[in-house]
Amino acid sequence: MTEQRSDRQIIPTASTTFAPYTLDGPVQEDMSQLELSYDAASGQGAYMIRMEPGAETKRHVHKRREEYLIIEGELIESDGTVLKQGDYVIYQPGSEHNSRTETGCFLIGIDYSFSNKQPEL
Repeated sequence: MTEQRSDRQIIPTASTTFAPYTLDGPVQEDMSQLELSYDAASGQGAYMIRMEPGAETKRHVHKRREEYLIIEGELIESDGTVLKQGDYVIYQPGSEHNSRTETGCFLIGIDYSFSNKQPEL
């Protein structure tokens, strides 16, 4: 259950059920996602992804900046770079890649576009 009040939202990620992974198109059974602040309409926000051993994302081009932190496991990028726990990755808009894991991987990601618009107080 998500705790929410007007100025704060708490998501108990350890006990929240992840949904089937759909961020790159059709459902991928060996991956799951939890949308934190991610909004599918805008393609922006934060999410968590859990990849089972052997899972692989579809090759994709980033419409926005994508950043992610490897929380557990390893992720192998399409150029052969092996990312490990604690690695933080930044992909610029227009970049293209796919990722796979042999051991399994758990990460938190953020997709966003920069804006100078200030929040209303």
